[in-house]
Amino acid sequence: MLRVRYGDPIILEAGCDEAGRGCLAGPVTAAAVILPPDFEHPMLNDSKQLSAKQREQLRDIIVDKALAWAVAHVSVEEIDRINILNASFLAMHRAIKNLQIRPELLLIDGNRFTPFAGIAHHCIVHGDAQYMSIAAASILAKTERDRLMADLHEQYPHYHWNTNKGYPTEAHRQAIMQNGLTEHHRKSFNTGIQLRLPL
Repeated sequence: MLRVRYGDPIILEAGCDEAGRGCLAGPVTAAAVILPPDFEHPMLNDSKQLSAKQREQLRDIIVDKALAWAVAHVSVEEIDRINILNASFLAMHRAIKNLQIRPELLLIDGNRFTPFAGIAHHCIVHGDAQYMSIAAASILAKTERDRLMADLHEQYPHYHWNTNKGYPTEAHRQAIMQNGLTEHHRKSFNTGIQLRLPL
């Protein structure tokens, strides 16, 4: 069962997570969520096994019940310029900055993070499987990015972003080989295949 809090329930904790770090296309998206100290939801206890429909249902609940939440993107151009790890940290920083309530502690999914000025943080490997606020952030980041990639699919249907969301599936790789790169592809990524730049 996921823990509701990391420490003292009086301290305002924000869970932070990102989505899209391993993709070949699209931005990296992060979310920060401050949940009420007594927040619980049974579906959130197994967030890795959720269907897209369940994630959308939980998204609405999280947005409604959270004390504060924010989602932010880092563009493909920024990813290529500063690398995906730094872009992931930047996306989290942007989400934290956009929170309407300033947290006192950040719970970061993963093992590394660039400190956010004035707020202590703890890095937790597989944190989305341990803490509700991180799991909630994971869901917001994932659903927001999935919606964005579904919209981009309408412009570029050959790449099947409505299903692969920009991840390096076989169908996505084949589409790149046949059609080349778009402006939404990360040019700095080593895909292991020969890529044609767009004309």
